[in-house]
Amino acid sequence: MDMENLEKELKKAFYWFHSHPELAYEEYETTKKIKEFLTNHGVEVLPYELKTGLVAVVRGEKEGAVQAIRCDIDALPVDEKTDLYYRSGVAGKMHACGHDMHITAGIGCAVLLQENKADLKGTIKIIFQPAEETSLGALKILETDVMEDVECVWGIHADPTNEVGTVAIREGYVAAAVDRFEITVKGIGCHGAHPDDGIDPIPVAAAIIQALQSIVSRNVNAFHPSLLSVTRVHAGTTWNVIPSEAVMEGTVRTMEPADRILYEKRLRQIAEKTAQAYGAEAEVEWIAGSPAVYNHKDMAALCLQKAKELGLSTAVEESSLGGDDFAFYEEKIPGCYVKIGTGVGFPIHHPKFMVDPEVLLPAARFLAELVIKK
Repeated sequence: MDMENLEKELKKAFYWFHSHPELAYEEYETTKKIKEFLTNHGVEVLPYELKTGLVAVVRGEKEGAVQAIRCDIDALPVDEKTDLYYRSGVAGKMHACGHDMHITAGIGCAVLLQENKADLKGTIKIIFQPAEETSLGALKILETDVMEDVECVWGIHADPTNEVGTVAIREGYVAAAVDRFEITVKGIGCHGAHPDDGIDPIPVAAAIIQALQSIVSRNVNAFHPSLLSVTRVHAGTTWNVIPSEAVMEGTVRTMEPADRILYEKRLRQIAEKTAQAYGAEAEVEWIAGSPAVYNHKDMAALCLQKAKELGLSTAVEESSLGGDDFAFYEEKIPGCYVKIGTGVGFPIHHPKFMVDPEVLLPAARFLAELVIKK
């Protein structure tokens, strides 16, 4: 297939994916469409019994490593506000993170690899992964044996801070570990006019919220990026009743593994001891998410080399305290997570976020070149 016709097919597929967004674990039609496109081009789909998502494979005609490419496929619960003619046709759902681009680039890469099997050393598995936005979708793939013979894994992400044709990459940590916490402060409810008859959990919660920020400012190395955000606070039901409980929820983001351990330890200590000082109790639930994303040095160098060979611009990938469950794969094997410029515009997760379709063929070619060993 010539590049012009492939580009036309990729754009058509991209428009379909963008206008038919499906949320995490609901990507049934998306999965069917991916499979249809791949099989029409002779790409093998492995028979894993995944509810959503799939794994394609291209087997090279020369001996070499087994590699994987991860492409996430789920959309977000965002109501699209663009004027695109192929905008989301589903109210309250949108591909606001560029996963429609990831899907399409992965499909294009698979087609290019299939048509260039004679130059391909080893085996490439293209993983179309569900539920990245839950931070746990990768675990569904890891429940299978698909990664057991894989020696390295590649991932891409739409980048609205760079123009089309720009590859942003660097070695080291590029995305944070993502953890969630919930703290329940238990006091004693009473009449709003007689707080002395009970233990008010609201000032306790306020003291805990303030004290938690001391972890960032006083416990963690100032040169280590991290944050703690309390994002939800709930207490009470009416104006004249002191409630018996106050609940707060939030997130912790860290790059260094030791800092991740430190945050959990200090968060528990601060919550429990602060509550105790007020005569209340605090129960802490720590919900571990994905670890930090780390770009392997040699893989990052190869990205730069291939980008230059293809005539693409390069930029230094910015660190982000956002997370990606791509990191779960990296707990087993080396990986590299590359940002692909999709045109400067609104940030990801914004209702006006847009991907320039001109990125599709360059992204597919870049992915294919990364894994073809000539």
